[in-house]
Amino acid sequence: MGAPELVELFGLGGAGEETAGWSVLALPAFRDRPCPSRELREAAPQAPVADHLGGWVVPTVRLDAAVALRLLPRLAPIGGATVRYAAALAEAAERMVHSGLVVPALDFDEEDGCFFASWRQAPSLQAAALRIPLLAAMPPAFRCWMPDEVGLGPAEWVLDAALDSLVDVLAGQAVSEAGLDLLPPRRGRAPRRAPAAEHWLTALTSEDNLLDPDETGQREVTALAERIETWQQGGRRGGGLVRACLRLAAPADAASFGGPEAGSENGRPEDGDGWRLELLLQSQEDPSLVADAGAVWRLDGNALLFAEAGIDPQAELLAGLGRAAQEYPALARALRDPAPVAVALDADGALAFLRTHAAAVATAGVGVLLPAWWSGPRPQLGLRLTAQTPPQPGRVAKDSELGLDTIVEYAWQVALGDDVLTEAELTALAAAKTPLVRVRGQWVEVDQRRLADGLKRLARTRQRGMTARDVLKVGLLGDDADAGLPLVGVTATGWLGGLLHGADGAYAALPTPDGFGAALRPYQERGLGWLSFMDDLGLGAVLADDMGLGKTIQVLALLERERQTGATGPTLLICPMSLVANWQREAARFAPKLAVHVHHGAERLTGEQFRDAVAGVDLVLTTYSLALRDQAELAEVGWRRIVVDEAQAIKNAAAKQSRAIRALPAPRRIALTGTPVENRLADLHSILEFASPGLLGSTETFKRRFAVPIERDGDEAAAARLRQVTGAFLLRRVKTDPTIISDLPEKIEMTVACNLTREQAALYQSVLDDMMAQIEAAEGIDRRGLILATLTKLKQVCNHPAQLLKDGSRVAGRSGKVARVEEICEEVLAAGEKVLLFTQFAEFGGMLSEHLAARFGQAVPFLHGGVDKKTRDGMVVSFQEPGGPSMFVLSLKAGGVGLNLTAANHVIHVDRWWNPAVEDQATDRAFRIGQRRNVQVRKLLCAGTLEERIDAVLVQKKALAEATVGTGEAWLTELSTQALRELVTLARDAVVE
Repeated sequence: MGAPELVELFGLGGAGEETAGWSVLALPAFRDRPCPSRELREAAPQAPVADHLGGWVVPTVRLDAAVALRLLPRLAPIGGATVRYAAALAEAAERMVHSGLVVPALDFDEEDGCFFASWRQAPSLQAAALRIPLLAAMPPAFRCWMPDEVGLGPAEWVLDAALDSLVDVLAGQAVSEAGLDLLPPRRGRAPRRAPAAEHWLTALTSEDNLLDPDETGQREVTALAERIETWQQGGRRGGGLVRACLRLAAPADAASFGGPEAGSENGRPEDGDGWRLELLLQSQEDPSLVADAGAVWRLDGNALLFAEAGIDPQAELLAGLGRAAQEYPALARALRDPAPVAVALDADGALAFLRTHAAAVATAGVGVLLPAWWSGPRPQLGLRLTAQTPPQPGRVAKDSELGLDTIVEYAWQVALGDDVLTEAELTALAAAKTPLVRVRGQWVEVDQRRLADGLKRLARTRQRGMTARDVLKVGLLGDDADAGLPLVGVTATGWLGGLLHGADGAYAALPTPDGFGAALRPYQERGLGWLSFMDDLGLGAVLADDMGLGKTIQVLALLERERQTGATGPTLLICPMSLVANWQREAARFAPKLAVHVHHGAERLTGEQFRDAVAGVDLVLTTYSLALRDQAELAEVGWRRIVVDEAQAIKNAAAKQSRAIRALPAPRRIALTGTPVENRLADLHSILEFASPGLLGSTETFKRRFAVPIERDGDEAAAARLRQVTGAFLLRRVKTDPTIISDLPEKIEMTVACNLTREQAALYQSVLDDMMAQIEAAEGIDRRGLILATLTKLKQVCNHPAQLLKDGSRVAGRSGKVARVEEICEEVLAAGEKVLLFTQFAEFGGMLSEHLAARFGQAVPFLHGGVDKKTRDGMVVSFQEPGGPSMFVLSLKAGGVGLNLTAANHVIHVDRWWNPAVEDQATDRAFRIGQRRNVQVRKLLCAGTLEERIDAVLVQKKALAEATVGTGEAWLTELSTQALRELVTLARDAVVE
């Protein structure tokens, strides 16, 4: 059949799809005559058997690879061996493309003299695994084309050429169908002439795969082709596909002692000899694909697969072992063997490799496979303390039944993880002479010296008694008294167990006291029970419920309950000045029978008059400033309890105010705060040190164990230990938890970007240029001061030019941020709702209040630090009334805590504070119990300015219970000049057009 008939038979009439003609093929011959194919020979058994290959001119049709892919599925069922084989190649090519086993190429067509982009098989072990069976199954006739001389073409060359042509078509189709764009996004202005690499990437994803030298430049495209070819040749040589690997294998016949697995007759652990460090060659693509050194030297098994992928297994293994030997001398001695397969180790050598050498070998680029028991979580051999206390009944316990000085039943034990070892096992363990022992089926590292010290300690501690306080200290802070076995766990039952592990069962919820002015919610009843429970133990408590969950009402319920049970002695409550009136009102409303005395103002009582006045009251209210000023006066009173509200005021442990309050004597202490950690974990320690002095260790101990590992290193284990430690003293519930409060509406937070006006942008740039020049020339404290001044000025510009200029000029129409505030307020007023507007700048708050009052024709109160108590209280009451003002401007510091402003369901942070916890406190003036509508919180910032960039930093740094940003803006002062410039530089798109 001639070529035209073939074209017609298979419907190949499309232009460019085929080349009909003649080809010289190397076919079997007998006495210069062609022999039939295998299939035809079966039909004609008398045909002669070929005795040589001859060159024969045969009519052929050369198919484009894309046409062959369409044709092969139709031909495979009826074609001969070569057709079926070609169909198998097409399937393999499709698997390569779908598995990503392809790489781009840039080739040169010598006939046309041009470069063209194409796809090829990747130099990959996975691709080699597909090629090897195809290479072995190739029919001789498949490689019979004779370009030069009589003889079959090289099988590998024919296979690669066929697969590459099929892969090129399939990969191009896949990229086109997926709509992929290989070009990276362009930055800056486009060049006059795109580089050759861009032309190449474009050609890989288009039908026209030719690169025009006139567009790319002949020299540039030639250089690119050479770089790509070098990269591909490196892959074909196997670079990076495999690596030498060391695998530590434990003794296969090592017996285990202890438990039912014990394999030795005398119950003693085995010596642990017989450890082996096996030498391997490992695939980088599929780490489970390994060849042991024996297979590498014999060149069989997986080592043969590596060789078929173009890798020299023996050279790769020797090169890797040579690098490893530089880090691990024992391996160098083993390499003196001409064909090493493993390094024999004893238990000490195995432990030395695990501890020291494994990491160094891995750093040298050699794989290290360690036993699962070492690589994963390992059970630790250590001491476990168990203690028993009776359960806490649902009543107030007597001092003799409950308290930290109660003698408890306890026991010290040696445990392996969760398993307590028996006396026989301990004896066998102590008698072992090896550092690696198999105990109850698992390998354990044993420090014999520490084990001996631990056993001696066990004998001593069994002869001493322990109080609940002793157990609590051990459970919270560990026990560093001895250098023996480490403490791996403390468990306790009853009320002590609940205190250690944070179980609600340690205390009972207490009902709302009779005659109390409100019904406590279930979580508040549990809070009341917890506060009473901690009081009975003589422990301080930190009630850290979210803002708005009723910390005040829980404390008042505790005081009312004590009054009804006949408890004596006044409670001193210290709070910010702004909250004194709130405590007075809440006490009169919910617990009117409590006798309350306010120690505040110039007319406050002193001396004997003060002591006589507070002797018969239940609650004494004073402020933080007076607690410092009148510390000596307050210390002379026999307080039943001291309570600090907004306890973050004592977060700085070294401050005079904090030291003065901690020095006030009282057997019971309570700290109230919605933000136990504002900036650093030291804040938390300072508050806990007030509540329960000494139980959490010194400042340095806390810093070493918790603050540094968590804040600097992100140590999750240390964070978990801290949560467990603080759980004994701190009760925190969040309002977003539906199990705590189900009727609180949703809080919707959004960041609103505003553009600068042209005046703002020009002023911003002017301040920036002037201050940056000064900052670059300054050092030390002067530089830090300039940075803070610059940040303040830039934030003022973002608010309004008149705030920076202080010229009393008009407000309207000059600030993008003020314009956005007007728009939001207009929407709020149209809906008949109310809004709180917070700013950190008192001067700007006054400007904003006056402007909004004039803009909307109604009064807009402004609460700041200079407002006296009476006026402040009047503002709050007026705003809460239905007919009161609809807009309320507040200074962030003066109005951010202690206020109940649930009449508003919109909150606007006009300018941002650099501490998210402070902003959240302010937001919670509206988002708290009593709020019936969803609260919308808008945080304004100017796009393209430092406000936008610092907002991004805050989003990254904000965590569930802590903010790692330093106090205020101080962390910004430590930035390098370049980092500071990047932070404050004005973006091009920051201005309103």
